[in-house]
Amino acid sequence: MTKSDTGRPQDVLPTPSHTVGPFYGYALPFRGGEDIAPAGHPDTVTVHGYVYDGAGDPVPDALLEVWGPDPEGDLATADGSMRRDPASGGFLGRNGVEFTGFGRIQTDADGHWYVRTLRPGARGRHAPYLSVCVFARGLLTHLFTRIHLPDDEAALAADPLLSRLGDDRRATLIAVAEGRGTYRFDIRLQGEGETVFLEFR
Repeated sequence: MTKSDTGRPQDVLPTPSHTVGPFYGYALPFRGGEDIAPAGHPDTVTVHGYVYDGAGDPVPDALLEVWGPDPEGDLATADGSMRRDPASGGFLGRNGVEFTGFGRIQTDADGHWYVRTLRPGARGRHAPYLSVCVFARGLLTHLFTRIHLPDDEAALAADPLLSRLGDDRRATLIAVAEGRGTYRFDIRLQGEGETVFLEFR
């Protein structure tokens, strides 16, 4: 194929975003990707759930990226999610002290995922939330959504996005409290109860 042949859509080689997986488990996950909160931090919360396909079956090979602000609503500026040893080039992981705000999590064989992070603080007019990017087999383009924690009903009611949604759709963006800083948030890719996904322009 010559350079001039790649100008037509049918001749352009697929990139990972255009290739139907599953292939996410080979290079994207990193050890400790689900542990975003610094060890022992008092504002740590655990969010967990399942990823379901349109038939209601769990997706065992999805990958989620989760990122969010610290409890004051500030975005993290620390490096460290994928630190490497400068001498050996080996993977060191997080240092356990700094909050990077970012994690990458694979679902297990049952479609379950979890993340331990800091309780997000409010940013601007929006109720506190975690941003989520979902990669899964059959998706040609990844999906974006939010996880709102249910702790401040007034902030949720005033949120500019949530306030535009009907109750059923709104509920797909709000986690369910399970007590002791743990929340349940399932992601339904399509069908009944489909999670609200966002489009960025």
